[in-house]
Amino acid sequence: MIHDIAIVGAGIAGASLAAAVAPHARVLLLEAEDQAGYHATGRSAAFWSETYGGPGIQPLTSASEAPLRDGGFLEPLGSLHIGRARDAARIDAFLSAFAGTSVPLSRVDPAEHIPGLRPEWSLGVFEPSCAYIDVAALHAHYLTEVRRAGGTIATRAGLRTAERAGGVWTIATESQDFSATLLVNAAGAWADPVAVRAGAAPLGIQPYRRTIAQIRTDPPASTAMPHVADISGNFYFKPESGGRLWLSPHDETPVDACDAAPEELDVAIAIDRFEGVVDWRVAAVERSWAGLRSFAPDRLPVYGFDPAVPGFFWCAGQGGFGIQTAPAGAAVAASLLLERPLPAGHERIDPQRYGPARFGQD
Repeated sequence: MIHDIAIVGAGIAGASLAAAVAPHARVLLLEAEDQAGYHATGRSAAFWSETYGGPGIQPLTSASEAPLRDGGFLEPLGSLHIGRARDAARIDAFLSAFAGTSVPLSRVDPAEHIPGLRPEWSLGVFEPSCAYIDVAALHAHYLTEVRRAGGTIATRAGLRTAERAGGVWTIATESQDFSATLLVNAAGAWADPVAVRAGAAPLGIQPYRRTIAQIRTDPPASTAMPHVADISGNFYFKPESGGRLWLSPHDETPVDACDAAPEELDVAIAIDRFEGVVDWRVAAVERSWAGLRSFAPDRLPVYGFDPAVPGFFWCAGQGGFGIQTAPAGAAVAASLLLERPLPAGHERIDPQRYGPARFGQD
């Protein structure tokens, strides 16, 4: 059987795109691991924020809100961006960057939102629309939609080689060989290696390690507290059930694509920064983990056909924003892949802004 579209990578990028195109084409979704979403998708800090990623990501995030809320994948959270007096210019720049958008932001006294906040953290901007994302449910929804539309999902099928002849790709995987007319690279941290195996030039998509620890504090964290982020990008934390917090030092350590694991030093740095924000005691680190986020050189995602390799399509470089932008990202990629107009609700998105041709390959 020759599939119309083979998608390499069944994380949130590949799964959401497969769900978007499966009603219109014979789709094959290839996953190297025993289960889909093992690496980045399954390790997300799980929140949706229109400011996360900056103005270049915001149109994709905002356009994703309606399908995420309508699908029941979002729960109220709110986000508080905090700083010290020396961060005033950063606060002003942050507000200015989103002044012309629909993102609701307001200056607040952060002490009114965070009990035990140290007095030097006197500046705050509240983003009420920020929400939890039920990542597992969202990812499972996309995989279900792929199967419902007749798509095929193959696990333990890491791509070894892909060669195109006569308008058809022959795809050799660790389990068996497949054929498809179009080949989509949605391989996350492995996007550049997959491109090379298919004869395409890498784009410089770099994986980075991000660390998260679940901590128990004294006093226990209130679930009424919002997500809290340093305006300078040195930490964030958010409440979880049972009085726990998820805490990150907001690290981005360049690594090769791998099964990422947390470093003790990064966890210690996160705790040290946290204790410099509030007067709470960290009673225990209950668990910690690390995931990968992968960025193109300009830190925008890449959606579009490779300008030098016919039939090879990029859906990669989503950084840490792939889950919160999944509905819109899939809509953009599907419109380009199927050569159809973008659906209503995506008027503020320019698909060409995210094309691989911007990197100047010949």
